[in-house]
Amino acid sequence: MVKAMISVIGLLFAANVQAAPSALDAVVAAQTAVIQQTNFSGLDWKVGDKSTYDLTMAIIIKGTMTMSVASIGEEGIWMNEDIDLGHEIKQQLQILLDPTTGATKKIVVAGKEQAAPKQDIEVIETTEEQITVPAGTFDSMHVTARNRSSTKNNEINIWMNPQVVPVGGTLKQVTPTPIGKMTTVLRSFIKN
Repeated sequence: MVKAMISVIGLLFAANVQAAPSALDAVVAAQTAVIQQTNFSGLDWKVGDKSTYDLTMAIIIKGTMTMSVASIGEEGIWMNEDIDLGHEIKQQLQILLDPTTGATKKIVVAGKEQAAPKQDIEVIETTEEQITVPAGTFDSMHVTARNRSSTKNNEINIWMNPQVVPVGGTLKQVTPTPIGKMTTVLRSFIKN
């Protein structure tokens, strides 16, 4: 589980280091990374599994994000991510995952396929903690890390429990973005 979380942290940093022209792009980049690198070993995801999050960016931008399992077939697992930051800022993302390895086979944002960025991540600290979010109180792995290839303030904190929370396992994350800090907290989830 720790190895998968380190991979998640790596892609989160990679996504946030790239220049994002909008708040929506920053959300898409950060949350895509979580889905891309979740360790699928031992997870029993089903069509209809869903996690819903409250998002706050740079204190003033608030919205929601829903991540769900859309289909499971020969091609792999299709995940949907719907982001709503209000004021007509909405985005849909689809990710095709290999169900055996968790490897990302395709990422589609606004109808266009995109590649996943990579970065060099250093884990600063990993602890087991209990965390309370709007969805409840959970045992979690809290990982604090930084991107070694960047000189920016790029510390990320993520609390995860992919064994309990479907579609990535994120309970809370605090991530730097080009427009300021993004905080994501789990509001609710459905595990079929």
